Amino acid sequence: MSEPKRLILNLFEMNCVSHITHGLWRLPDNSRTRFNDIEYWTELAKLLESGGFDAVFLADVIGAYDVFRGGPETAIREGLQIPSNDPMLVVPAMAAVTKHLGFGITFSTSYEPPFAFARRMSTLDHLTKGRVGWNIVTSYLPNAARNFGLSGEIDHDTRYEIADEYLDVLYKLWEGSWDDDAVIEDRENNVYADPSKIRYINHEGTRYSVAGPHLSSPSRQRTPFLIQATQSSRGIEFAGRHAEVIFTGGTSFEQVSGTIAKIRDELERQGRPRDAIKFVVGATVIVAETREEAEAKLREYDEYASIEGVLAHASLPFDPTAHDGDITLGEALRREGRGDDVQSAFLPKDLTIAEFLKSMTGFHRKPFMAVGSATDVADEIESWLDEHDIDGINLVQYHSYDTARDFIEHAVPELRRRGRLRDAYVPGETLRERVHGAGPRVPDTHPAAQFRGGRNLVEDVVPELASPV
Repeated sequence: MSEPKRLILNLFEMNCVSHITHGLWRLPDNSRTRFNDIEYWTELAKLLESGGFDAVFLADVIGAYDVFRGGPETAIREGLQIPSNDPMLVVPAMAAVTKHLGFGITFSTSYEPPFAFARRMSTLDHLTKGRVGWNIVTSYLPNAARNFGLSGEIDHDTRYEIADEYLDVLYKLWEGSWDDDAVIEDRENNVYADPSKIRYINHEGTRYSVAGPHLSSPSRQRTPFLIQATQSSRGIEFAGRHAEVIFTGGTSFEQVSGTIAKIRDELERQGRPRDAIKFVVGATVIVAETREEAEAKLREYDEYASIEGVLAHASLPFDPTAHDGDITLGEALRREGRGDDVQSAFLPKDLTIAEFLKSMTGFHRKPFMAVGSATDVADEIESWLDEHDIDGINLVQYHSYDTARDFIEHAVPELRRRGRLRDAYVPGETLRERVHGAGPRVPDTHPAAQFRGGRNLVEDVVPELASPV
């Protein structure tokens, strides 16, 4: 009999007040407003490690949500991902108080050059002893583009073209610039590193010109564990080439399964194994001693939920709350002269305003939602693993830290009893080893591996050095 599939267990976080459960920062004893304090992050890290979590997944955006109602006022008023701090900077603090917890860090390829980012990630991989992953995003907010000197958002497919070259540069720096044995620490001869084993990368591409060499020596993983969130066709193509974990979702189990099947086909087309990617979904799990207690928690959360925050987060191009609840969405759009608006094309125009607002309130809950006792939620999670081809969850927080505490107190022991969670960490394990069960480096079938040992680099270019002033 085969072993049951083990759950990849992450907590979904963001360095801000209101991440995706809008309005709930006001809950009694919620610690969300402490996000500026280093103690918030160190306490959270120790809590998650005590419960055997694989990682904390840190989301990020680099712009304000200013489409809804034509400005950022709703987002600002509700603390909706503004103020928002850099996710990378809390990782060393969390790593310092833990030995095993992993960290998934969101960073965009669209606006900042790759060279400096390569060093930052290598530094974190060193400091955490190989516990970091990178959630690769291409940024979608119009305000983000304006923050970096552009007049508008970069076209969707063009963002992925930029990202492809961005990763080529990073792979050359992380995998090709230094040999594994370049650092020799020869004290007698005053040689720390062997120059013959460190090289320029001399990347000359469509968008980037990077000489190298990489400024950081090889870390445990070299290339950080690679994560991506996607559902689009261009994103799936990109994932088939680069990703090791996919954070995906959808409005139904069938939609999620369909996305997973497409990604597996793309993996095969790219010459990688069909099981080269693990699949993680955002999940609502509200658990208590009894189902009644869990349902009472959910009712309390619903009382505090903010529909305006949800609409601003969705960058809705019009305000449905300004219309009567009994007219259809299509009629409301026509009244505003937006019936043929491209931004409105995806909206379900046959729903009434009241029905639409109700569906938006729970946008992050379905289909992966479990509410009840430890037995109830463990049954649901097992069905997700066994029937819908997923490998793990990013646990959505409704309350900091009660969501994690409840899961650790009630769900973790039951999932361990069923063989779905490990009883203990493996000492010294990198994040890549933990999730994929192989070595700390990207496998030979991954495109980053083509640059190992300096292969496929342009090494015969001697850079011209400027004369000293």
